Amino acid sequence: MTAEIDDAEIRRQVAENLQSKFPHASTDEIDLIVGEEFATLASSPVRDYIGVLTERAAKRRLRDAAASA
Repeated sequence: MTAEIDDAEIRRQVAENLQSKFPHASTDEIDLIVGEEFATLASSPVRDYIGVLTERAAKRRLRDAAASA
């Protein structure tokens, strides 16, 4: 049986992954972006890939922010 990971744990894991990939970004900025992206996907009926999709969307925003800085 697979244990379900709760929403807070998914957000924490995604933020942790992104912090190592975007060391220039503050923890607060990453947490905010991850939270916003997660919220847009949270109501989806299929939640199997919510972590991956959240990370992909947040990564895109962080890259865009770094490029415009």
